[in-house]
Amino acid sequence: MRIATFLFALMTLSLLLSPPKLLSTSLADGGPNHRTRNTHFGVSGGNINDRSSAFCCSGTLGSLVQDNNGVQYILSNNHVLARADQAVAGDDISQPGLIDNGCQVPPIVADFTVASPLGSNVDAAIAQLRPGTMDSSGFIEDIGVPSSTVATPAVGLSVVKSGRTTGFQTGTIGSVNTSVKVQYQKGCNQGKKFTVSYTNQVVINSSTFSAGGDSGSLIVTNDGAHQPVALLFAGSSSSTIGNPIGEVLSKMSTALGRPVCFGGNCASINSSSSAGATSTTSSPRSGQLPGPAQEAIERARRIMVENHDDLMSRSGVIGVGVGASDTNASEAAIVVYLDRTTGNRPSLPLRLDGVRVRSVQTDPFVAY
Repeated sequence: MRIATFLFALMTLSLLLSPPKLLSTSLADGGPNHRTRNTHFGVSGGNINDRSSAFCCSGTLGSLVQDNNGVQYILSNNHVLARADQAVAGDDISQPGLIDNGCQVPPIVADFTVASPLGSNVDAAIAQLRPGTMDSSGFIEDIGVPSSTVATPAVGLSVVKSGRTTGFQTGTIGSVNTSVKVQYQKGCNQGKKFTVSYTNQVVINSSTFSAGGDSGSLIVTNDGAHQPVALLFAGSSSSTIGNPIGEVLSKMSTALGRPVCFGGNCASINSSSSAGATSTTSSPRSGQLPGPAQEAIERARRIMVENHDDLMSRSGVIGVGVGASDTNASEAAIVVYLDRTTGNRPSLPLRLDGVRVRSVQTDPFVAY
């Protein structure tokens, strides 16, 4: 059809200039499997109304969850399934996403159900799965079925994810308890831009872990258990940001009005785990690189909290968290993320109450 071809051509041209939350020219690990019809999770998908006059958008259908009645849902981001608070219950959710089907309506696999609103400290939504359209075991492409038990994010923890654009990738958590400022756009690569602030986020410092279109991917531990750790929702050319999965489940349970989990008994799982706060006191686990002692991380967190407002108010600062020193992996540090595109170079102390301050130059954090 002429209009579809015209939209696709305009979309492709614009993406070369300013990629929205969906596209990268690089192939996903595992080839095109993440961008075609695929009954697994960790693949292309989104709301079929996520389009504008010249663009169509989508992200990643991250994983399968269920409520305490056994009803199954697709878990992804608010800005993927709910179009940044604009969707209505019952909106069609497709797999693959519009972008991978020439902006034509792909097969419908779920119905948008509910989202935790932006500003609630998570970017998360669920859509009730239509029977027979996706793998009811919850198998994630290149990963397998994730554990029903969530893991606590920790500095140095090795993690993996499978997403629409970069496919299967490995990384290491660089900071926890991280406050970030993330840029959004109401429309599909069009419309007013706005910023949402988050606290207690998980950051993976890597230029290859994710890219635009990977939003909604489930980040899990890099071991045989594949325990859920975080829900990927934003990033930059050098960092990836995720909501701690415990908080995601807690907020989605509140939004739905009943417990949500990755399997098993939702009530017992949710009551035995935290509401989502990133713990810094858990013991090191398999796959976690040697790093600062938990006591040192906890002290750095306390000092960071005491200085949080001052650091975040400085021009060019877009994130503050707790990680390891770049000169000594066993030393805890307060990590400050700086937007290098502003040209501002805020004056930062070398230490705060004896805790090293480490700066990381990056691009703006964008929900993609």
